[in-house]
Amino acid sequence: MLILNNFDEFKDIFRSGKKWIRCKEAIENINNIKENRYHSIGDSLVYMFKTENHKDEVELQGHRRYMDIHYYVEGKETLEISKKNDLNVKSSYSDETDTEYFHGNGEIVNLTTGNLIIIENDEAFRFKGAENLKKVVLKVTIEDNYFLNK
Repeated sequence: MLILNNFDEFKDIFRSGKKWIRCKEAIENINNIKENRYHSIGDSLVYMFKTENHKDEVELQGHRRYMDIHYYVEGKETLEISKKNDLNVKSSYSDETDTEYFHGNGEIVNLTTGNLIIIENDEAFRFKGAENLKKVVLKVTIEDNYFLNK
């Protein structure tokens, strides 16, 4: 997990690489897309401008092919995050949804306007509460520029 204070910090750290450039394009495009629907840029990224609060989740979710990046445009959200190795598997991995679920506990992180969090694919997370949430949710492939199963 990497938490950044703002989008400019993200742009400074991740200056190059096709998927990072696409992440910047997606964040900068939020005013031009329909809210709460996934859109894609190329074959390595899908994103959404989320304007609805998440429901609190019972289980932690993890992914293998994609990492999550959340950029907080407005509001607050609390996440619980843990390394998958420190958790117990509840539901085994589904290749179809790129999701697996876990039991256990993790670190509580509070995110607010301007923050950006990168959740790696060796981590699992759950939503613990949100207030006046507006954020960009990006799902970025961990493969360089292609999918192994295509």
